[in-house]
Amino acid sequence: MDQIINDVDIAICGAGPVGQALALLLYQQGYKADRIALFDGKTAEQAGHDARSIALSYGSRQILQAAGAWPIKATSISEIHVSRRGHFGRSLMRASDYDLPALGYVARYGDIIRPLQQAIMQSGMTITRPHTITAIDEMPDHVRLSLHRADAMNTQTISHVSAGIVIQAEGGTFGDQQQRTQHHDYQQTAIIAHVNTDAQIAGRAFERFTEQGPLALLPQEDGYALVWCVRPDQASHLLALDEAAFRQALQTAFGNRLGNFIKTSARLSYPLGLNAQAQATARTVTIGNAAQTLHPVAGQGLNLGLRDSVVLARTLAAMTDPATALQAYLAERQADRKLTIRITDSMARAFASAPDGAFSQTLLGMGLGALDLVKPAKKMLAEQMMYGWR
Repeated sequence: MDQIINDVDIAICGAGPVGQALALLLYQQGYKADRIALFDGKTAEQAGHDARSIALSYGSRQILQAAGAWPIKATSISEIHVSRRGHFGRSLMRASDYDLPALGYVARYGDIIRPLQQAIMQSGMTITRPHTITAIDEMPDHVRLSLHRADAMNTQTISHVSAGIVIQAEGGTFGDQQQRTQHHDYQQTAIIAHVNTDAQIAGRAFERFTEQGPLALLPQEDGYALVWCVRPDQASHLLALDEAAFRQALQTAFGNRLGNFIKTSARLSYPLGLNAQAQATARTVTIGNAAQTLHPVAGQGLNLGLRDSVVLARTLAAMTDPATALQAYLAERQADRKLTIRITDSMARAFASAPDGAFSQTLLGMGLGALDLVKPAKKMLAEQMMYGWR
């Protein structure tokens, strides 16, 4: 058999934050820029203007710094207030308790992407876009990618690339994905918007559990990024309200800790579920959202994906055999991945599993208060949310 001369050593499908961070970390580990290829279905303009709000842990800041993609335009979270609506008990985490400048940060997707793209350009790597991967054919000694592109004139172009290893880092959202082995539909919809109040508390994030799901307010710029998880029928109702009626509904659900809600942006929504499956072949592997899509409670999705990129870059640089490296990566990521999924899944289910006022919900609310009293448990939870295992 003739030897295959691959076009690249590493092909990364998906040039979001996880894919780009991985490329930069591989480059720093010694991979040559022209041996790493990134492919993405979005244009650079589409990615840069994506206004979705993302929660970054302090550990993710460290990863982006290591990749050469920090600072970014972001709002610091110095405190996180966790409570149960209508029940006694709350927990308050402070950055000062851990001698940190911040517990985390809130940034728009586009503001995370731009420094990464700049670092990619400075390294000499390129992102091929917009291209859709239509087929991944794995051979014993290489992987063949089939790429599809349609230009503004709707001219269809098919091309092919061969790579030593292919990394799938484009996962999409729960509603668009094929079902994986670990799958649960929470029967919740997330409503997202930017909101303003007349009594903002600088740097304090709120995670408030209601009978239908968590309601998060994350400090961002002059207001808050809202992630409000409710049942699908309630989501349809809330999305149909005018702004004044929506503000009143939000006021009722959240309360008066931030005074009055005075302004909201346009609202968007997406369905919520757990969809996870860690998988690798001899030459392919999934990371980030392509490996695990989580409920947004505690904001761990992107943070877990960035930890994937750190471990995968380190493992590939240390081992020459692709199959051995990819299996070692899966083994090393198993504990962090399982624990993070267990925490977010348990929180998503427990706080929305019984009607408001049920005794079990009272116990959960009391548990939040107890968390403040059991300092070691609180510290372990905070460190997992901030750093994970990597």
